[in-house]
Amino acid sequence: MPTITVKKRDLDRLFGIETNVDDLAVYLGLVKGEIKGYDPGQDDLKIELNDSNRPDLWSPEGIARQIKARLTGAPTEYPFFNKKAKSKVSINVSAGMKDIRPYIGGFIVRGVSLDDEMLTQLIQVQERLSSIFGRKRQVVSIGIYNLEKIVFPLHYKDAMPDEVRFVPLGFEEEMDLNEILSRHPKGIEYGGILRGHERYPVFVDNEGKVLSFPPIINSREIGEVRVGTSELFVEATGTDIRMILLTLNILAANLDDRGAAIEPVQVKYSFDTTAGRSLSIPYDLSKGMEVRLEDFEKVFGDSLDMMEIVRALTAYGYTVSARGKRMKVAVPPYRDDIMHTVDLVEDYAISRGYSTFRPLMPSTFSVGSLSEIESFSDRLRGYMVGFGFQEVITNILSSGDEQLRKMEIADGRLIEIENAMSLSYSVVRNSIIPSLLKVESSSSGAFYPHMVFELGEVGILDEKEMMGSRTENRLTAVTAHPQANFSGIHSYLDLLFYYTGRDYQLRPAAHPSFMEGRVGQVIVDGVEIGIIGEIHPQVLENWQINMPCSLFEISVEGLLWGLASPPPPAKPDGALRLSSASKPSPSTLV
Repeated sequence: MPTITVKKRDLDRLFGIETNVDDLAVYLGLVKGEIKGYDPGQDDLKIELNDSNRPDLWSPEGIARQIKARLTGAPTEYPFFNKKAKSKVSINVSAGMKDIRPYIGGFIVRGVSLDDEMLTQLIQVQERLSSIFGRKRQVVSIGIYNLEKIVFPLHYKDAMPDEVRFVPLGFEEEMDLNEILSRHPKGIEYGGILRGHERYPVFVDNEGKVLSFPPIINSREIGEVRVGTSELFVEATGTDIRMILLTLNILAANLDDRGAAIEPVQVKYSFDTTAGRSLSIPYDLSKGMEVRLEDFEKVFGDSLDMMEIVRALTAYGYTVSARGKRMKVAVPPYRDDIMHTVDLVEDYAISRGYSTFRPLMPSTFSVGSLSEIESFSDRLRGYMVGFGFQEVITNILSSGDEQLRKMEIADGRLIEIENAMSLSYSVVRNSIIPSLLKVESSSSGAFYPHMVFELGEVGILDEKEMMGSRTENRLTAVTAHPQANFSGIHSYLDLLFYYTGRDYQLRPAAHPSFMEGRVGQVIVDGVEIGIIGEIHPQVLENWQINMPCSLFEISVEGLLWGLASPPPPAKPDGALRLSSASKPSPSTLV
């Protein structure tokens, strides 16, 4: 979850009132936040936010805006979101950008003198939005410039790498675009975003001066903002126009809260976008929702007062009008997380306060018990601990890079998160193996041997299922030490089957994550339920693991009932070599 550090006095300045830490801890419930630490000497307040769907809260301005609305009972108005406002300046987007990094937007900031704290927070929210919300600049990146040095109109265009030279931020010498990608730290870090493109994006003013090389680095001449700067130009580029517009809306609202005057900029595209070919930014993304009183009552299971709902939602930043038992709700333009009536119901409950609801004791009595699969899973955990393994618990969400590239799997189908806030958690894992290798890659300082296991869930694409996917429980165990080999991990698999009273077979297989000839399928009742083997050296190198690793992964459902779908792709191929230490009983080698 995002954690931000702010100066308490700066937060109080945005509130318009002086608070004490105890009062502030109560107010933070309105933003699902909690104080993780306060240093009175430095006035540093560390706040953890437990709602990753609201990037507008990842700054002191956003936190203060939400709490201030509750204290005053009304939302903050932002006049620059008027769709009829005409802009005097523009950004022209060339046709060549359509297939490279197509979207851009920006606005002008006047009348604010940046002090140390304001500049620090502006840079921090820029980094958070670009890194977390913008998926490490892949989808959204942000540039902030000194307005006084810019001549409009601006031009967002494509160029050959050797056609453009400028002094990048943090350097003293001119470089072309290829030199920036190979020598500048930001070019090395983010250059992969532009991999595969012959031409690169460049942002210039009407005199040809370079503002930036998106999404890599600003120019030193125009893109260096310092304390005391009073006029700014803020832009964002990327591959998702809606996310770019939301990012700019958040930044514009934040700067307005600091006392700045925001002026719109017209963006003119040479190609069609979902928002049209010409749009004025900041751009109000919100659409009104019509909801019924009964929708709220159905969730709470109790009768509610319509005007109380209107007051609570208004005090949470919404614009609400009611007629009869229906309401029209306008979502604030800096939010894009309201997808269903239930989202409004949750915000009503937060604004009203959970403590105001009358508790209702259960009217019926029932006895619960563990399901068969959970009881069996606990039994397996006991066996693994008895064998000397340590249990770990990792995230079910992962990244495509960890599930595929690092495992040397060329192609694979994963369940992707549509509105992922971070590339690190953008897919549902289809194997626990990468999760345990990630643990091992961080454990080189611990004494060997390492023996860890996890029993957890994975997501499997399955067209036979109603939702196109299903959840499966897997047991995965890894050993890492200088002598880790197939026969060693096989002995633990053998013990596991012995104590569960099941027979199994091993079938030779080929798998890109494992060493050839040292990998096999685990077969129960003719059905493949898992895989066992020694990890390939290239995979170990990908994970920066310096010890041999051997492992097995089996389906818990397959072990319990003999029913499972295949784990990561494996096919019979070649001979399976076992050392003399392997025990054939009760397994059978096919």
